[in-house]
Amino acid sequence: MKKLFLLLTLTPLLLLAQHTIALQVLGSGGPEMGDKRASSAYIVWIDGKSKILIDFGGGASLRFEEVDAKISELDVILLTHLHVDHTADIPALLKAAFFTRASGKLHIYGPDENNFMPSTEDFIERLFEDDKGAWQYLGDHLDGSARLQLKAHTIDDTRKIVTVYKQGDISIQAVSVHHGPIPAVAYRVNVGNKSITFSGDMNGDYHTLETLAKDTDILVAHNAVPKGSTGVAAALHMTPDIIGQIAQKAHPKRVVLSHRMLRTLGREKETLSEVHKYYKGSVKFANDKSYYKVK
Repeated sequence: MKKLFLLLTLTPLLLLAQHTIALQVLGSGGPEMGDKRASSAYIVWIDGKSKILIDFGGGASLRFEEVDAKISELDVILLTHLHVDHTADIPALLKAAFFTRASGKLHIYGPDENNFMPSTEDFIERLFEDDKGAWQYLGDHLDGSARLQLKAHTIDDTRKIVTVYKQGDISIQAVSVHHGPIPAVAYRVNVGNKSITFSGDMNGDYHTLETLAKDTDILVAHNAVPKGSTGVAAALHMTPDIIGQIAQKAHPKRVVLSHRMLRTLGREKETLSEVHKYYKGSVKFANDKSYYKVK
């Protein structure tokens, strides 16, 4: 009887641990040309399927194809913010879906509006809505007539962590981060007892990422500016020492540095030294198609 009770008690934990989860970097660059990288984009693989997409900037659609990801497997797209280098290939993805078996709802989450940016719901409508969208011929993905339907969700600007999506053992949490005047969101993807957290573009002023990323398996942090950056660059992005301070407080098992721009490429040794002043764990520099399995 005791053995049966123990088995019943442990079964939920065993089920949580059965999932395989991995991060794949599709685009490790920023908005520049000349860096030989696709712009910001990531996949979370769950049990071998490309289930969750985080951002989808220029060049990401080619990388998506190269890693054998499938549009029909996607359930969710998470947009950290609406800058071009994080969203440009979304129309290409949607058009490509026509030639696949993709069906049902594809949920898209992203930040709220302000004086500089539309809300995520308005953004998707401006791209695809019948008669008014930039690509209005794809409006059937919003009006119910296409097999695959986009469902956009706007996340309110909040310094409190909120759960925006939950399906079985998968849950996604979000919180606002500071990216200068641009509304931006960081995400934590939880699959059972494993997790990957995405900073997006931010400078750390809100001090929300530390809590969102607490004890996460992988923290993807954007290394867009080098040591000593000031002015507009530092108002938009984390300097390496800020990344280190956040990682010290969050204590992730690994940090992956991405969104690598020409001003940070070639300065990896300096960047690593700055991060390691505060965080002593594993730090990796991402490249396009880099793959990290959560153990």
